[in-house]
Parts: sequence; C-alpha cells; structure tokens
Amino acid sequence: MLETILISLAVIVVAFVIVVALRPSRFVITRTATIPAPVSVVFAQANDFHKWVTWSPWEKFDPTMKRTFEGPAAGTGAIYKWSGNNKAGEGRATLIESRPNELVRIKLDYVRPFAGTNTAEFAFRPHGDQSVVTWSLTGTNSFMFKAVGLFMNMDKMIGTAFEEGLANLKSVVKVQT
Repeated sequence: MLETILISLAVIVVAFVIVVALRPSRFVITRTATIPAPVSVVFAQANDFHKWVTWSPWEKFDPTMKRTFEGPAAGTGAIYKWSGNNKAGEGRATLIESRPNELVRIKLDYVRPFAGTNTAEFAFRPHGDQSVVTWSLTGTNSFMFKAVGLFMNMDKMIGTAFEEGLANLKSVVKVQT
C-alpha cells in the first residue's frame, strides 16, 4: 500500500515537472489605450522617470519608497532606482532607447522580491489629435515562474496594473492639455 502511494506521488511530481517545463519560456504582456492628447505630451511622461510618480501604478505600493535618479533627466541613459517594502520591492530601470514620439524602451532589473530582468516598452502612435499608447513587458520565465503561472494569471495581474497606469497617464495629460 505504501509503495503504491509513493509511486503515485512520484508520477504526479514527474507529470507536474513535465507540464511546467513545457510551458513557454518567453512572455509578453501588452495593454493599449487611446489618450486624448498629442503624442509629444504623452511621450514626455514615459520618457522621464521623474514624472512616473504621478501615474505609475507601482508608485503607490509604498509611499515611503526610496527613489534615486542617475544619468540624464530624461531619455536614453536615464536611470531610476527604487527600494521599498515587500510589495514595491527593489530594482533599477534603465532607459535604453528613446525615439521621440515613437518609443521608450526600458531595461528592468529586479533585485527583490525576485531577481530578474525584463524589458518594458511604450510605443506611441498618433491617431488624429489623440495618442495610441501601447505598454508592454517582455521577458523569460524561470522554472519557478512557469510553475506559479499554472496557478496565477500573470497577464491579468500585470495587465490590470498596466490598464490602471494608462488610465492614470490619461488623467495626468488631460490636466496638462
């Protein structure tokens, strides 16, 4: 009887490992919003880390979070470091590509709660007198994150934050225009 239970348990563990291992290694999370403001106004918000405190959904996780900025004030080479509570975590964002009114690409290096590196992008497209903004996050899933993904919908969790951030961004630029 004990032998049967152990064999069954081993089969379940092996099946779980196989299912997790076969899950995609790459992920992409994307959300898009139309914002009633010129592309130049919206682009300026994403291109300058100093402005993120007014619209980024992650800024509210820890009001006492420590923030530091390095490099240029905005654009390629700008660096934003944060260290906060367990929900905010710790990491570094480096703006690695800035094409005015078209694209902002950011390398995200997370220290805690989990170490990892991902790429965030903001793509901008004019649509009449409005801006279509696409916010995306791409990266590689470790075995652990593949396993977590079986039980938690990361696209929904991060996507919901992106939707909130885009709505906040819409509010911020509405006040400016």
